[in-house]
Amino acid sequence: MRFTKFLLLPALALFLSVGQAPSVDAGERYSKQKVVYHINYPGGPKDKKYAGAMKNIQNHINAVGADKLDIKVVVHGNGIGLLQSAKKTGKLQSAVANLKTQNISFQVCANTLKGRKIPVDSLYEVFKEDIVPSGVAELAHLQAKGYTYIKP
Repeated sequence: MRFTKFLLLPALALFLSVGQAPSVDAGERYSKQKVVYHINYPGGPKDKKYAGAMKNIQNHINAVGADKLDIKVVVHGNGIGLLQSAKKTGKLQSAVANLKTQNISFQVCANTLKGRKIPVDSLYEVFKEDIVPSGVAELAHLQAKGYTYIKP
């Protein structure tokens, strides 16, 4: 009985400590970040992939803090559907609008607009200064400037 008690107590202590992760304040963990999110895919049924990408970006902001982030979202190719759907869809429009209020910029590929004959006014909140000559060239440009690449 003594032997069992001797083994049981340390095992119980170990079990209890494993389940408790130390609490870490994100403000202490993360420094300033420059990030480019790349969206060039279709949104799928009910724009689920686009909604997921917007949620990933919001989660990033929540973890690091808007004041420590410089995030750009580069949209080209099939990803243009994000801003087309946001023009019409309530939830997606709200997600994009919310990110924009947190200084997240959406950069749109001029080649995609021209090649697909997409008028800028068919996109949600896209202005002349949001259009870049080439989505892929913009990704390379931003990475050369120290932005971390993420494809949600």
